[in-house]
Amino acid sequence: MSTIQLDAPATSAAFGPAVALSCRECGARVPLGPQYVCVECFGPLEVAYDFHAAGRAPVTRELIESGPASIWRYAPLLPVPADVASKPNLNPGWTRLVRAENLARELGLRSLHIKDDSGNPTHSFKDRVVAIALEAARTFGFTTLSCSSTGNLAGAVGAAAARAGLDSCVFVPAGLEAGKIVMAGVYEGELIAIDGTYDEVNRFCSELIGDEVGEGWGFVNVNLRPYYAEGSKTLAYEIAEQLGWQLPEQIVIPVASGSQLTKIDKGFKELIALGLVEERPYKIFGAQADGCSPVAAAYRDGHEVVQPVRPDTIAKSLAIGNPADGPYVLDIARRTGGAVESVSDEQVVDAIRLLARTEGVFAEPAGGVTVGVLRKLLEAGTLDPSAQTVVINSGDGLKTLDAVAGAGVTATIAPSLAAFRSARS
Repeated sequence: MSTIQLDAPATSAAFGPAVALSCRECGARVPLGPQYVCVECFGPLEVAYDFHAAGRAPVTRELIESGPASIWRYAPLLPVPADVASKPNLNPGWTRLVRAENLARELGLRSLHIKDDSGNPTHSFKDRVVAIALEAARTFGFTTLSCSSTGNLAGAVGAAAARAGLDSCVFVPAGLEAGKIVMAGVYEGELIAIDGTYDEVNRFCSELIGDEVGEGWGFVNVNLRPYYAEGSKTLAYEIAEQLGWQLPEQIVIPVASGSQLTKIDKGFKELIALGLVEERPYKIFGAQADGCSPVAAAYRDGHEVVQPVRPDTIAKSLAIGNPADGPYVLDIARRTGGAVESVSDEQVVDAIRLLARTEGVFAEPAGGVTVGVLRKLLEAGTLDPSAQTVVINSGDGLKTLDAVAGAGVTATIAPSLAAFRSARS
């Protein structure tokens, strides 16, 4: 673990309403710092808050609605300073919530929305989590922003570091999609490809934190992970606000490490606790690809433990064979009455095309996984077709064109009306 010294007191205004790091297993609390594992039980740490501290203004709908059109409208609910929006960053978030009437009609749903996070600055939801980690890195005095990545995170870290004036060094599996390599490399930080799976890349990065080579480095999804993960809560906040300050009745979320799903649940619970939305039941469904579906397999088998697998799927952004938050995903799916399901690569491609054809949204394979699982769960009678439903599209299909290779021109003709009429006959 890094020995870097804190530049700010642990409970300073730099972290807004955050007051400590709390172990998700044993509940032990430690001061805010670049830590991610509990020293008592080795459980994962997450940010704990006191939204009602003396002198803190209450968080209201009006306060949020008066904020910027980015995740910073929710700054009073995040581990960031009040002036975070004034600092150089990518200002991600406030992406569109698409009312998907055509897709709903085709699938037989009463109400369906697509939360389309391809509209973020580097075209994936990773800009949300990196923005929070970047603020923590600044506070802790880190000079290099780093990560292990399946692709989208590498681009988000490279872009955020460039904007903030920090160095960056990101590590990815060598077999990544070409589009994501270009997206990560264009910011001209260091981009290191490792001959191995994401899980092997992640283990390597954990070793770097304890080595002098990694001194002064903030790994957004390792030693800054508690802060980084909080960025996914903004998806929950935005969905609720964009639905008119109400929770969806059911939501389908892609599962890689599982962090996004667990933090969306945390965000919903915070909104209820703060009185910003009316409490009502909601179901959370997790979505994986068959080629990397350890959480779905554990759910189907009724297990509490997730057995790691070696990924083999076109949905590379979800290809984490040993998901850190897998057991928590199982807990949330079971507690809310949801489920965790997987689909084949062929079903992923079909779902990408279906979403594009019906709603004009071009998703990367992770989005195909969520739409494919949505369709599979509806056909199985697991999802309620009469309930208000939201599906997450976490990234842009332009980064993963190979997944839909074969789509293109429908005919090549001479420049004449006769040729056009002939081609269409």
